[in-house]
Amino acid sequence: MKKIKDRKFLKFNIVYISALLFSLIIFILGVFFTDTFKSSVNRIYTEIMNKFSWVYYLLMLIFMFICIWAIFSKFKNIKLGEDDSKPEFSNISWFSMLFSAGIGIGLVFWGVAEPLTHYNNPLNVEPLSNAAREFAMTKSMLHIGVSAWACYGVLALALAYIHFRKKKPILISSLLIPLVGEEKATGLLGKVIDIFTVFATMAGIITSLGMGTLQVNSGLNYLFNIPESKSIQICIVVVITILFLISACSGVKKGIKFISNTNMFLAALLFLLAVLVSPLGDIISNTLIGLKGYAIELLTKNNNIFVKGDWYNKWTLFYWGWWIAWAPSVAIFIARISKGRTIKEFIIGVLIIPGAACMTWMTVFGTLGLNAPIEIGKIAIQKVETAMFVVFQQYPLGFLMSLIAIILLFTFFITSADSATYVLSMIVSNGKTEVKNSKKIILGIIQSVLTLILLFVGGLEMVQNASIIMALPFGIIMAICIMGFVKSLIKEKVEKKIKITNKNNISDII
Repeated sequence: MKKIKDRKFLKFNIVYISALLFSLIIFILGVFFTDTFKSSVNRIYTEIMNKFSWVYYLLMLIFMFICIWAIFSKFKNIKLGEDDSKPEFSNISWFSMLFSAGIGIGLVFWGVAEPLTHYNNPLNVEPLSNAAREFAMTKSMLHIGVSAWACYGVLALALAYIHFRKKKPILISSLLIPLVGEEKATGLLGKVIDIFTVFATMAGIITSLGMGTLQVNSGLNYLFNIPESKSIQICIVVVITILFLISACSGVKKGIKFISNTNMFLAALLFLLAVLVSPLGDIISNTLIGLKGYAIELLTKNNNIFVKGDWYNKWTLFYWGWWIAWAPSVAIFIARISKGRTIKEFIIGVLIIPGAACMTWMTVFGTLGLNAPIEIGKIAIQKVETAMFVVFQQYPLGFLMSLIAIILLFTFFITSADSATYVLSMIVSNGKTEVKNSKKIILGIIQSVLTLILLFVGGLEMVQNASIIMALPFGIIMAICIMGFVKSLIKEKVEKKIKITNKNNISDII
């Protein structure tokens, strides 16, 4: 009798209600208890830095190794769907959507700013030296390269497998089924997992939207003297919110696909202009320097798991927390658009191609920053939101590049937000891929409001800290869920082998 009552309780949409309550609490704390809220977030962040930073590094290392194993394992030819299923989207549209959802705003925001910052303020080497150049390119590649994309790849692979091949809801909680059984995975335990997924997803979205808002405002100020103010930032967020809600409500095959393809065109145009104005020899040299350092980092420091310090907390740990916080949103979205691909094809598509593209982007735009006059570089890094625009003005076609960059920020802003809104609405609808537009609109508005609150409470640092905090519990959940995925793969192979053996035995008898 008790089980029946529990099931009736769980039919009440506890995940959706929890998301609304969580958002309301953050709103109240941010608006009415601002100082207390800010100090509490900073205190939690400091405790995590002191005691659990190693967990983030270890998790990212595990994710990378599982992806590499999947490419070469005996499971590599298993399809994400029925054995005869075909991909739903062309390779170009597929790549455009996963790339735009995965790291769009981050690439534009940090493409110039990060390498230039590391070059001027390296760790344990002389600033502006050849060693500083190597440090800058190595760390920039590490933070957005193949090992980072493994965070998305491994979770998206598990979700696509459990959804399209095993016919389970496209939810993180579904990955628990091989470990605890379907009753518990769809019961209270599963709901708790899905609630944490919502919280982590919101933290990741808010981080990206916060960075995008600041950079768009800074770019408009730098180019057109539009003031940097809360009122302008509110206007930017309102306009973007309207646009991404229109896109999200039109569905994956229409709005999201169209905007993602537009993103790729604009990104390619900006990239080509950057290549044209930057010395090709320096781009090649910086690429080789970065790849060499990146390879050494992976083989020796293992994603910095054995190192500590304020620099790593500010940079590497922030990136790992950001990647993990974005993982549920991006992974569910990538899984949703990846039906019909083999495990090997999927991992190469999600891991190798975007990772290589991100590292190439960082090298080209990093070269622009490193080659700028030294005094200009020092001025640029004083405010990372405008670093790109300051550097662009030192090159031919600089104004045109800045203009394209602002438009690209808008389109990346839209694709990041609309895909995340679509995914959030799926999670709070028990994994249904067809979701009411009313939920998308409510969740989209909530994301935008929370972004503004955190920006006004503590700026960029506040949204970064929130992302890192929420990433810790979800990263542990990810590791457990991936164990369930591996167990399911092994079970399928064993069952298939038994089936073939029994079939051969029957044939021998006949």
